[in-house]
Amino acid sequence: MSQIKLDNPVVSVDWLNNNMSNDTIVILDATIKKVTDDVTNSDLDEKIPNTRFFDLKNKFSNTKAQFPTTIPSEEQFTKEAQKLGINNNSIVIVYDSKGIYSSARVWWLFKVFGFNNVAVLDGGLPEWKKAGFKTESVLIENKVKGNFIASYQNGLMIYFDEIKKAIHSSKSIIIDARSSDRFNSLIKEPRKGLRSGNIPKSINLHYEVLLDNGKLKSVADLQTILDAVYKKDSKFIVYCGSGITACIVALAAEICGYKNTSVYDGSWTEYGTLVL
Repeated sequence: MSQIKLDNPVVSVDWLNNNMSNDTIVILDATIKKVTDDVTNSDLDEKIPNTRFFDLKNKFSNTKAQFPTTIPSEEQFTKEAQKLGINNNSIVIVYDSKGIYSSARVWWLFKVFGFNNVAVLDGGLPEWKKAGFKTESVLIENKVKGNFIASYQNGLMIYFDEIKKAIHSSKSIIIDARSSDRFNSLIKEPRKGLRSGNIPKSINLHYEVLLDNGKLKSVADLQTILDAVYKKDSKFIVYCGSGITACIVALAAEICGYKNTSVYDGSWTEYGTLVL
């Protein structure tokens, strides 16, 4: 089977359906429950065929860290990716049950750990079902260990000390991907005990303005939206509540050709806790 080289960080459901027979493709379900969700998503029982579960919260986060969804170590990411059967020559396609939500975080993590042959399924499971493609109720339990080796790439993920410096840097643009109500402290944070507010100097760009019914808007529309906040030769730092939806902004930025983007791993949960 010929090797596929992804030239875009997003693929369509038609593309995936047409390439399902390629044995180098690994399909990952990265669905997580939103912190604002009150009920369990019924789509959790439906999967794209040959799906393996990417356990973002428990296997691909540092569960011993103080804050949620903290980036794992190189060793942990390598170990868990190999358990999923991911090889250095794999083509990884990641989706979630909400359209594009947590899948973008998984795409970003693979990039952080030196793997670029990865793409988000545009529209995720809802778009797959809308197209009338087959679903299953079971996950693939991989039995063959992969040979993937993580290689941490500096600069794609930043941390508390770096965000404090960025606040005072004229070359840094800090973007908050949360809703305007959360950004402007008009509503309480969904995480119990976390104060409202935003990081000084940050600009609000809610991740949902980049989407239409769970799918990314056209490249032209994304370009128009991002051009209003991104500036040439600046360092772009994106954050949200816990580093999940910030990656949707990073995904749109990559599609539009912006090269100097970082995600603040701890995001508002960390900053709002440590800075009173």
